[in-house]
Amino acid sequence: MAQPKDFGFGADEQMVRDQARRFLKDNLPVDRLRTLVARDHHEAYESDVQPVYQDEKLWASAVELGWTGLGVPVQAGGAGMGLVAVAALAEEAGRAALPSPLVSTLCATEVLKAAGAAAALERIAGGQAASLAISGQAASQEFADTEVEASDRGSAVVLSGTSYFVQDARKAAFFVVVARAGKDLVLAAVDADAPGVSIDPDRIVDLTRDQASVVFANVEVAASAVLARGAAAEQALAKSFPALLTIVAADLCGASEWLLQTTAEYARTRKQFDRPIGFFQAVKHPIVNMMVDIDRARSLVYAAACAIDSEPEGGERLARMAKAAASDAAAFVAGRAIQLHGGIGFTWECDVHIWVKRAQHNQFLYGDGTCQRARLAEMFEA
Repeated sequence: MAQPKDFGFGADEQMVRDQARRFLKDNLPVDRLRTLVARDHHEAYESDVQPVYQDEKLWASAVELGWTGLGVPVQAGGAGMGLVAVAALAEEAGRAALPSPLVSTLCATEVLKAAGAAAALERIAGGQAASLAISGQAASQEFADTEVEASDRGSAVVLSGTSYFVQDARKAAFFVVVARAGKDLVLAAVDADAPGVSIDPDRIVDLTRDQASVVFANVEVAASAVLARGAAAEQALAKSFPALLTIVAADLCGASEWLLQTTAEYARTRKQFDRPIGFFQAVKHPIVNMMVDIDRARSLVYAAACAIDSEPEGGERLARMAKAAASDAAAFVAGRAIQLHGGIGFTWECDVHIWVKRAQHNQFLYGDGTCQRARLAEMFEA
């Protein structure tokens, strides 16, 4: 089936994007975000446990707007929209540096859809946050490197081990866990407050989210919460992984766009030698290059989202291209944003650092540009 016109970005998708942009502009202006996540450097980086920054009222409003259920099928209580709409929402979350478990929940939704986990999807549509617990400490073999072991106990499954790099772990109501039972993978939904589950927070630069290692100490999972195992689990993970890359790449594009627009505005207002600094080629040319890199990455993001919706056989290739382009663009844009803000660019008082740190975190999440190009090379060699 051929891809639809404009990557399938129609009136409904535009409505999602515009509604999200207006809502976040009104409810999460920069000064509010700064007060929420960057009010105190010592609290953020030198406290015993890094704080979790989230506006509960803002999250409740996002749930009321149906954001958590955007990609959830209608049969499970969601809006049933495609990945193009989800990517548009993720891009706006990145543009606003939204401190919430929205992106991690959107990613978990894709895995649950691929596994056909209706009950867990209903929880997300109802407003519960979820996160993926899928990586081992090396995080080099994607899902295959899980260090969580699963063993059968009657009809239940017992999980033991640690999952690393779990996004928004302290905000999630439940985790979608990948474990290994012998040679088989097991996919299960585990409540964050289940007996035997403990969360060991990481210290990360990005203040708009949290990350942790989640430890499973003989956690008993009922048969109803085992979502898939064996070939079915592997297929669900393989099918959903391109969507995860696309969602994170969309968030990167949004954060990069904010950095671009903020830097361009600064170049129009900051004067040197009696002229706005944007007059000088050493400033205007890098800003143009920032725009070109973002547009290239954004085009690939929506091409990937559209392919996953309409031509899934080409989704992984485009998703890896999108994540590579968005990661590289974010690194370049972040560097130029700091540089072109001059002496204030690297300071805590300059809001640029909030978006730079979000972009840095996303750049490496699920593999940076180098990792994605290596995977692409393997695909083309096969």
